[in-house]
Amino acid sequence: MKRFVLGVALMSLTGCGYNKIQTYDEQVTAYKSQIAVQLQRRADLIPNLVATVRGIAQQEEAVFTAVADARSRLNGAISGGDVQQMAQAHQGMNGALGRLLAISESYPELRSSENFRTLQDQLEGTENRIATARADYNGAVRLYNGYIRRFPAVLTAKAIGSQAHVYFEAEEGATVAPTVEF
Repeated sequence: MKRFVLGVALMSLTGCGYNKIQTYDEQVTAYKSQIAVQLQRRADLIPNLVATVRGIAQQEEAVFTAVADARSRLNGAISGGDVQQMAQAHQGMNGALGRLLAISESYPELRSSENFRTLQDQLEGTENRIATARADYNGAVRLYNGYIRRFPAVLTAKAIGSQAHVYFEAEEGATVAPTVEF
């Protein structure tokens, strides 16, 4: 009888979901790291882009300062690891880059520069990677959060103190293109 009870207890523990919770939590962490990696790649490209544009458009110092400040905030958010701060810094960088890239419209010799075109292509590729990393992260968060809310995993999640993860969300107004005035 004792063996039967012990066997039933062990069988019930195998379905408790602890390992799956840990696996899903690790996936969320890995995808969060991918967002940070891609945001860092973006921040690393910015000085090259600024130097290329600055060589042609010397009088646009305010834009360069705004880009440098946005890059600094982005690097701080990445090192802090908070998803909400990364989302806010990402949005700030979007606005600053929009203004920087708009300068190229006023300088035809800049648009024809091979270095500028290469940097623009790299930035576009990085933006796509960021979008993919955000989608992957949010998918992992959805899977994890959904799993820890379903029975019987909810019991295990509560017992081990698992908390829902936060989605990487766009800031309010992110769908509006930045306006640039000279």
